[in-house]
Amino acid sequence: MSEKTPVSELNARMKAFRQLMDQQHPDWKMAVVFSKINLLYFTGSMPEGMLVIEREKDATVWARKGYERTLEESEFPAIESMSSYRDAAQAYSQLPGEVHLETEFVPLAMFQRFQKHFPFSSYKSLDFQIAQTRALKSAWELHFMELAGENHRKVLEDIVPGLLREGMTETDLAAELYEAMVKEGHQGIARFAMHDTDVAVAQLSFGENSLYPTNFDGPGGNRGLNAAVTSFGNRDRKLKKGELVFIDMGFGMNGYHSDKTMTYMFGQSLPKEVRAIHQQCVDIHDRVAEMLKPGAIPENIYETIMNDLTPEFKQNFMGFGTRQVKFLGHGVGLTVDEYPVLAKGFKAPLVENMVFAVEPKKGIEGVGMVGTENTFVVTSEGGRSITGNNPGLILVD
Repeated sequence: MSEKTPVSELNARMKAFRQLMDQQHPDWKMAVVFSKINLLYFTGSMPEGMLVIEREKDATVWARKGYERTLEESEFPAIESMSSYRDAAQAYSQLPGEVHLETEFVPLAMFQRFQKHFPFSSYKSLDFQIAQTRALKSAWELHFMELAGENHRKVLEDIVPGLLREGMTETDLAAELYEAMVKEGHQGIARFAMHDTDVAVAQLSFGENSLYPTNFDGPGGNRGLNAAVTSFGNRDRKLKKGELVFIDMGFGMNGYHSDKTMTYMFGQSLPKEVRAIHQQCVDIHDRVAEMLKPGAIPENIYETIMNDLTPEFKQNFMGFGTRQVKFLGHGVGLTVDEYPVLAKGFKAPLVENMVFAVEPKKGIEGVGMVGTENTFVVTSEGGRSITGNNPGLILVD
C-alpha cells in the first residue's frame, strides 16, 4: 500500500470535517489550519504554512516553506506558494468577520501576524471538529497502524528480553531499544498532542524509578537524565537481579502510531502479591477491551470499571501517590494521545474503527509500576488488539 495519502482519503476527510462544521457551527464561513500534524492529515504533507477552508469554495493549502516538497508528496488539488500571510490574503477578496482556528495550537504571536493580513474581528475553535474527524480511522490508516502494532509487539515481546542484562543502565537500554525500533520500521519519532511534550524513546525505568514524578500526563513515571531531559532513562541506574523493568512507548509508521506498555521480571520472579496486583490490571485491561464496541459510551466504560474497584486497589491505581490520572485509555492515531478518552465527560458513542490504547496500571511502593497496555480497534465483537496479547511481567532469566 502506497505511503502517499490517496486523494480519495483526502476528499473523505475534508467532507467529514465540513459536515461536522455544518452541524456544530452552522454559520461558519472560513476555517484555517496551521499545525503540521493537521496539515498532514488534510493534505498528505507537512509544509510550514496554512490550509484555508472556505465554506462555499474549495480549500487551498498555502506553503511558505516546503512548497516544492508538498507538490511532490501531496495529492491535494490546490497548493499555492506564499512568502507571508500578505501574499495569501490577496487571494481572498471578501473575508468573513469570524474565522475558526486551532486554539489549542496557535500561539499569540502567530495569531497576531495572521490577523494583520486577515483582519477578522472574532474567532472560534475548530479543535473539537478536527479531533472528531480524526478519531474515525479509514482502512488506509488502519493498515499503517496495524503494521506499527505488529512491529511494536515484536520489539517489546520478542527483542527486549534479549537486551536486558545485569548492570546495564537505563540509558543503555534506551539506546539499544531505539536501534531495535528503527530496524523494525519505527519512523524515529513518536508524536504527542499534549502541549510541549518530549519523549525521546519511551518511559523506561528499572524498579521504583517507574514511580518517579514526571510532567507526562500518564500513570507511569521515570527519573530520566536530568531536569532538562526527563525521559531516555537514567545514566546512573543499573539493572539488578529481581527488579521490575517498565517500558511504555509509542511506535510510528508513516505518521500513524500504536501504543504499548510491557513489563519484565529480571533474573527472578517478583513476589506473589505483586504478580496478583499485576494480574488484576490485566483483568481490567481485558474487560475494557471487551467493551470497545460501537455504541458504547467512554464515560460509562470508565465508571463501570472504577465503581467495581475496592478503595484499597484504587490507591496508587493509574499513578502513584497524588499523581493519579483520571482515565483508563485514550485514542491513538497521528499522535499517541488523541480524542476520545476513556474518562468522565466523554459521552459520544464509540464508532467502529476508532482506535484506543487501554492502559490500567498500578504503582507498588518498593517495586514500581505494574500493569499493561495495548492498542485496540473498536469492532462489533469488542476491541481487537493490534499490539499483541502478552499480559506482561515477562520473566527474563
